[in-house]
Amino acid sequence: MSEPHVLIAGGGIGGLALALTLDQIGVRSTVFESVRELKPLGVGINIQPNAVRELFDLGITADDLNAVGLPAREWALVGQHGQEIYAEPRGTEAGYNWPQYAAHRGKLHMMLYDTLIKRAGPDAVQLGAKVTGYTKNADGSVSGQITHADGRETIATGSLLLGADGIHSAIRAQMHPDQPPIHWGGALMWRGTTRAKPSRTGSSFIGLGTHLQRMVIYPISDVDADGYADINWIAEVTFDETEERKSGWYKPAKVADFIHHFDGWTYDWLDVPALLSGAKEAYENPMIDRDPVDTWVDGAVALMGDAAHAMYPTGSNGASQAIIDARTLGAMMLRHGVTPAALKAYDEALCAPVSALILRNRGAGPFGLLNMVNDRCGGDFTNIDDVVPADERNAFMAKYKSAAGFAIEQLNAAPQTIETGAKVTIV
Repeated sequence: MSEPHVLIAGGGIGGLALALTLDQIGVRSTVFESVRELKPLGVGINIQPNAVRELFDLGITADDLNAVGLPAREWALVGQHGQEIYAEPRGTEAGYNWPQYAAHRGKLHMMLYDTLIKRAGPDAVQLGAKVTGYTKNADGSVSGQITHADGRETIATGSLLLGADGIHSAIRAQMHPDQPPIHWGGALMWRGTTRAKPSRTGSSFIGLGTHLQRMVIYPISDVDADGYADINWIAEVTFDETEERKSGWYKPAKVADFIHHFDGWTYDWLDVPALLSGAKEAYENPMIDRDPVDTWVDGAVALMGDAAHAMYPTGSNGASQAIIDARTLGAMMLRHGVTPAALKAYDEALCAPVSALILRNRGAGPFGLLNMVNDRCGGDFTNIDDVVPADERNAFMAKYKSAAGFAIEQLNAAPQTIETGAKVTIV
């Protein structure tokens, strides 16, 4: 039998994590990425302990992650008037065996890319090459149609094709031609970073506001000698209007166009208008996802990452789940070979539970506590225990973490997804 070769459509975090995993277990792969040059684009991202564990098992070190972000210490929800709603430690301070990281998405992306090129060689990634469709061949192989940035059209054939090509996936569109359009629930987000002093623990993820209007704030770098860090922020407002307000993905925006939504959001520990005004750049995009599908697999073709399960970012687990996808695919190839059977086993393991997570995030995910508070008191309270008792708050968050795959006890006790040194047997 010839050496297996996996085609990967898309060189984002999920696609690169898969290529690194395949290299680790002895399987050759090629990543096809549409952009001509990878650059450290984007703003903040959270990598949950279950995904950090997998990165460590890939040989990514704490020093590597510290170079692109910092360990998160706290997750907190605060009411619009500054009242405490919920707070809990995160990462190792919560009892996990692995940290949670708040990082710059672009820097993390480039670190994974550089690591892959160093390990697998420069031919592991083809830039300026977009997979636009696929053909399942009679011999069991699969061919991807590749459109190059210079206008050329070529064909690449491999053992399997993994669609890691994002929410606008061409692979998913062919696999599910009747899928509904992208879903938008009315929330618009503005994103940016500002050099400022971090709040609370110095590495806290803070959700501030109401279920209809909120800020998410967290640092993505260590503080400098003057106590300043790169603070990632997301300003979010839910509108009653529908499609006419829908914007493009990461459309440049002016802070002056949305800062008025946060007039008066000034506390003794945080000045939101000043934080927004301090950003050099801001970007606008709708909070969008896709309805779940009943399978991510079509024979020798499978979806992963946002192509499989684009979800609202309310639980900070989109990129983490893409990493879990990659590692699960590797584990299934160790069991079943580089075959459609491995893709089927991956689908059976993840499609249903992650599809449920999409719908849970659409219902506000862990920020659902804000909805609960609003329903009970309209956000006007002095002591949160009088509105939502501590046991109820803790149970709500525990249920979400379990659904998202990073409940502490289960994760700490779970065996490695891929055992150290494991290699696919080539028959």
